[in-house]
Amino acid sequence: MVSPIVAATIQSAGLGVVSSILAQCITAYRQEGPFLIDWIPVFQYLLFIVVNTPPNYLWQEFIEASFPSHPEPAVHPKKTDDKPVPPALSKRNTAIKFLLDQTVGATVNTLLYSTFTRSLRMASGHAPRVTNLSKAVSYWLSPDAVDFSQVDFELVWAEAKEEFWPLVLAGSKLWPFVSLVNFTLVKSVQGRNLLGALAGVIWGIYVCLFSAN
Repeated sequence: MVSPIVAATIQSAGLGVVSSILAQCITAYRQEGPFLIDWIPVFQYLLFIVVNTPPNYLWQEFIEASFPSHPEPAVHPKKTDDKPVPPALSKRNTAIKFLLDQTVGATVNTLLYSTFTRSLRMASGHAPRVTNLSKAVSYWLSPDAVDFSQVDFELVWAEAKEEFWPLVLAGSKLWPFVSLVNFTLVKSVQGRNLLGALAGVIWGIYVCLFSAN
């Protein structure tokens, strides 16, 4: 049986590919040109999703375990014939998780996205435009596809800091709402990851367009 974290990564990866392709479709429509998928940036974004999803899943598990949405009461009621009342939503814990997710989580995710994708693009800056999927796979499997010796990490960090606030401000129009719905209405970490991945399609389109520019 596939573990929840692997299933979450597969879900997010599939939706990430969709968002990257949709971003290219939007770009082709705006430029009134032919729509041909360039698989190189699709694979770059896919790799970021695969790297980024597991720590995010573990982060959600950690904050839920530390601040459960529906904590068990300290004093258990006496046994009766009545059905047990489910634990109420903890407003305090929900507020703490929301703040942690929108500060610590948002900061780490934004910097990880910028540094990872910029480093990968710089390491594969010589990559051609490849519109054939099988040729793109062959290219990425070749030993010369990525060369991290070409990465100027000081420049990557400087550019990551420069685009930090624009990305955070753009994300503030979407992720606080997603986080609030997750922590108040969705009980399982698996369900929260799925909702986040679905919202990530919209966000993925934005960041793919942002990166292309």
